[in-house]
Amino acid sequence: MSLVTTHVLDAAAGRPARGIPVRLETQGTLVAEGHTDDDGRIRDLGPEELAPGVYRLVFDTAAYLGPDGFFPEITVTFRITDAHAHHHVPILLSPFAYSTYRGS
Repeated sequence: MSLVTTHVLDAAAGRPARGIPVRLETQGTLVAEGHTDDDGRIRDLGPEELAPGVYRLVFDTAAYLGPDGFFPEITVTFRITDAHAHHHVPILLSPFAYSTYRGS
């Protein structure tokens, strides 16, 4: 399994947000990229091991919300301290708000 996974739920519609492009980056370098599946998940984003450091997940929410979406992009910056621990970073998305947390 990928060390980093994500899940995007459309809280306003009450369903998974599918088709959102997501990039995993560190220090300005692209590590991996993918799109949320029909369940709003990316299960295979990046390698099984990553060096400790600061990483960013960049969600292209304009691709899902459209050109009038208030948040055209969401960036979540997080730290990996254990190169072998799974890091699940979900997003709850609505037209004018989002939240995130470290999932399991």
